[in-house]
Amino acid sequence: MPRLIASLFLTASLFLANASALDARGAAHAPGHSKKPNFVFILTDDQDLHLNSLEYMPKLQRLVGDQGTVFERHFCTIAVCCPSRVSLMTGKLAHNTNVTDVFPPYGGYPKFVAEGHNENYLPIWLQDAGYNTYYTGKFLNSHTTSNYNNPYPKGWNGTDFLMDPSTYSYWNSTFQSNHNSPVVSDGYSTDLISNYALNFIENAQSSDRPFFIGIAPIAPHAKTAAVVGSSIPAFTDPVPANRHANTFPNAKAPRGENFNPNTPSGASWVLNLPQLNSSEVAYLDEYYRKRIQSLQAVDELVESVVTKLDDYGLLDNTYIFYTSDNGYHVGQHRMVPGKGCPYEEDINVPMMVRGPRVPKGRTVDFVTSHTDIAATLFDLAGIPLRDDFDGLPMPLTVAEMHDAEHDPRREHVSVEYWGTNLQEGDIGRVSPTGAGVVHGNNTYKAMRVIGDSYNLFYSVWCTNEHELYDMTNDPYQMRNIFSKTKGKLLGRDIKQVISRLDALLLVLKSCKSSECTLPWQVLHPDKKVTSLSEALQPKYDAFYAAQPDISFSACELGYFPESEGPQEGYAYRRSGDWSLWA
Repeated sequence: MPRLIASLFLTASLFLANASALDARGAAHAPGHSKKPNFVFILTDDQDLHLNSLEYMPKLQRLVGDQGTVFERHFCTIAVCCPSRVSLMTGKLAHNTNVTDVFPPYGGYPKFVAEGHNENYLPIWLQDAGYNTYYTGKFLNSHTTSNYNNPYPKGWNGTDFLMDPSTYSYWNSTFQSNHNSPVVSDGYSTDLISNYALNFIENAQSSDRPFFIGIAPIAPHAKTAAVVGSSIPAFTDPVPANRHANTFPNAKAPRGENFNPNTPSGASWVLNLPQLNSSEVAYLDEYYRKRIQSLQAVDELVESVVTKLDDYGLLDNTYIFYTSDNGYHVGQHRMVPGKGCPYEEDINVPMMVRGPRVPKGRTVDFVTSHTDIAATLFDLAGIPLRDDFDGLPMPLTVAEMHDAEHDPRREHVSVEYWGTNLQEGDIGRVSPTGAGVVHGNNTYKAMRVIGDSYNLFYSVWCTNEHELYDMTNDPYQMRNIFSKTKGKLLGRDIKQVISRLDALLLVLKSCKSSECTLPWQVLHPDKKVTSLSEALQPKYDAFYAAQPDISFSACELGYFPESEGPQEGYAYRRSGDWSLWA
């Protein structure tokens, strides 16, 4: 009962705050437009931010970045394709969608349907608000030529979906249009998706209804390789269009401090990786070039879409979002190509937005996440926010961005993962089947906490190993200070800082709705603590020392709360008196 009361209180508080923001934004966007804004959402697959892929996309930079705002600290909340896309389309963290993998039984399109999301997600909500909705490209993993109509994805006025098992083929992929049977298409996947998107704009502009168009090319994802005798897929190099196959001949994977380091780094299976040899490093450079070459067709897609919108006079009332489902690593911490880890390369992803009232040429560094996207579209469209959203609208006007710089709700983001980690590329494969290497269990709970005077990463793996990085001084996450027995961090004994981080992550790892954006109010219902800096006051030392430690009793392949240790902690009432928050 105490947690129910606290949750109702937090939901009411957040509703009032969002209502105020909605009124301000609605007033700002209304002049000159007789209908709701349009949305074009471009979602790449496995595109990095920290390996400089955006530097090789001048059209994107010129047409979206320079004409809008770049969000430097935008995070996915689970660094793998299908679960991340479900979070994006529901506004919920993966522990609340229960879609935690790319394959059944814990993930993929069948799990999306089984959890009821096909009846209750973004395109359906937008249609209910008067929007036409279209989608082309990759939708969800395990959306196949066998199950595409069992059932059809709901909520779309028009679709051209890529179909497994050839989603990542690049050439001669299978597309499934509307309710028609799947057809093998002759051509390069990104170019076909570009043409489908332009056709959707053609159809949408003739309607008096606003539109949402989702455009999801597979680049720069690895290509699917044929595997005989294994259920584990194998992935080889990405494939550029023929016209881009010889571009950037001298490009190499960035050599940051964590690239194939001499000293092991990380935790769990990562800590045990051997250093890559010279031939493997040479392969990483080739793989990296293929990634940025494959993105050149995406860069051209962006230009074609913006040009088409401009030709029809739609740009002034259209928001264009550009992001990726998750990030990527190529050689960092000795890892072969892949994703799924809690490190910055995998979780901090590209995000650019241009549109009405969005400042041009601006870069911001407050925290946003994929769970904010559905709420953002609701806010822009004037739709009341849902109570079950785990995120909140992204600040998209000058005034909102100014407020966000001091908003404690923009201080943190939680990241989670369950199951195994599949490595990619030719050096991530083994004989005799050529299937991908699986490095043990990759389950963890993690978070980033970023304030005016701190920039921290904290994680707990299912092996009960911990990582803590002061990313102001260690941006490459090479020096784990969790086990440091002496020393100061943020002006306090490091153990006192860890006690606060553990309590915060205890809330976030199973939070729902407003608890996810206002976790300190779960710990401090009196609202006298709203940030890590306030929680570090010495008078709270005993309170945080009494909180249960985060721990796992088992490494699971899916979300089983009973294996994830304590699910509830204590809420602070007054000195020497606290009670369970649940």
